[in-house]
Amino acid sequence: MPVLITSQTATPPPISLEQLRQRGERLLAFCNCARSELSILLLDDPEMAQLNAQYRNKSGPTNVLAFAIQEGGGEHLPAELLGDVIISLDTAAREALTDGVTLHQRVTILLIHGLLHLLGFDHERSRDEALAMAAREEQLLRQLLTEERRGKMVSLAINVDHVATLRQARGISEPDPVFAASLCELAGAQGIVVHLREDRRHIQDRDVRLLRQTIKTKLNLEMGATEEIIGIALEIKPDMITLVPEKRKELTTEGGLNVAGQKKKLQEVIARMDKAGIPVSLFIDPDSKQINAAHEVGATFVEIHTGRYCDAATEALRDKEFGLIATAAEEAYEMGLRVNAGHGLNYLNTRRVASLGTIEELSIGHAVMARAIFVGLDQAVREMLALLPAG
Repeated sequence: MPVLITSQTATPPPISLEQLRQRGERLLAFCNCARSELSILLLDDPEMAQLNAQYRNKSGPTNVLAFAIQEGGGEHLPAELLGDVIISLDTAAREALTDGVTLHQRVTILLIHGLLHLLGFDHERSRDEALAMAAREEQLLRQLLTEERRGKMVSLAINVDHVATLRQARGISEPDPVFAASLCELAGAQGIVVHLREDRRHIQDRDVRLLRQTIKTKLNLEMGATEEIIGIALEIKPDMITLVPEKRKELTTEGGLNVAGQKKKLQEVIARMDKAGIPVSLFIDPDSKQINAAHEVGATFVEIHTGRYCDAATEALRDKEFGLIATAAEEAYEMGLRVNAGHGLNYLNTRRVASLGTIEELSIGHAVMARAIFVGLDQAVREMLALLPAG
């Protein structure tokens, strides 16, 4: 039987209702209630306050209420009808901020709490039952997250721009980034990334066309949202594009795209790519504002900028930046965005980011190419792959 979700909030809920429905179904299965029907109602604080006053004689909103169908005259109804879990998104959002978790995480915790009430748990009856209920909540949350991420393998995409940089330094034909891409694939890389810059400082149009013809895995074209490069992408049709900010004099991409500041323009680009069947990723800083904007403009992926984490001068600062990446990746994942990450990752700092179950793919270039000078490209790719968790 289904998990039924109804939202009566004034604005559309800033969480994925499909993700919440799937989590509800999994939780029912974990509780041996896979055939049961569960209703989830999302409200704002004023409506929740009314219910709290009506049914509990308490003023103000609460975070979650649970009404079992077998109570209050529903004994004659089928046992498979569990009842309603009602959640205030306003209160959940405040609690998420206080607890330092995402809204979807907090809503999931409240759903688990409400479901256990429907199944007969009651933390108000005794201290022992409160402890038992808290332990069961933690168990279900761990089980849920493990189940969601089981079997997910982090892919490695290699950026071969630096091979082209070396070639362009001499103005000759070697080393060839197209040949380098084939070596990376043979070593096990699951994708190739190139950045076709407006000034053509490294990768050239011919490189992209040849890569499109020869890549066996996946070609990700990084690009600025300029009309010329958009036209080339629509002509070549890479497996995906990643829109990045681009400055003429920067040595490498210096930060994430300001999606929130140019939503209309990016929405138009994404619509054109969608029409051509090309998924779009947006390279963004680990910032909730940018993640929300990426979701609003219709991106399929976000690539979280890991540069500040990689460049952190102290362990404390590195931990702080990693926390921002982890939270941002979770937020994006829970909105239904697919999540990649990259920039500055090397053989010392990659494993930690790769351990995040929300991230599908890491894009790494400079570290692999630098290592290849000493051990060869095949070995450099294989050493990086060895750092990634396998599903």
